[in-house]
Amino acid sequence: MSYKVDFKEVSMVGLESSPVAETLAGLRAHEARYFWNKFKHEYITVPANEDPETFKWIEKILEERELRFPYKPLEVTSFVVDGTKFAYVFFENGLAINVMYSLEEDGKRAVGFKLAEGMEIPKEFEGKFKFARQKSALAGVIRGSYFVIKGVY
Repeated sequence: MSYKVDFKEVSMVGLESSPVAETLAGLRAHEARYFWNKFKHEYITVPANEDPETFKWIEKILEERELRFPYKPLEVTSFVVDGTKFAYVFFENGLAINVMYSLEEDGKRAVGFKLAEGMEIPKEFEGKFKFARQKSALAGVIRGSYFVIKGVY
């Protein structure tokens, strides 16, 4: 069942099993607000098991850096806005991964990682990524990092 993310009334719908459900819901709402303000795009997620193709596409791109996450994916979304494909997965532990993939050959392509407030930095990131902090009215303190995609997917 799809869920239109509301960034005015933050809801934990679909994220209830997460130990950081409240801040993960805030992180998801933070992303929804960004896409609404920048593109007037409604941010709609679905349970990860309802859209396995999006999750597999993200996993394939992560192989570029030999990253595999054993965490339970809760929700995903995938959409194209302004010539760029975006895909997100929200994991039960509080990790959110997003892919920004320009449909133009020479466009920007990157993978972003965001950690919900209250979760530890996963061991898969140790020694590989540095995380910057960003304050959000919806999500508290978000820690984030990224890498540039080199392959074609």
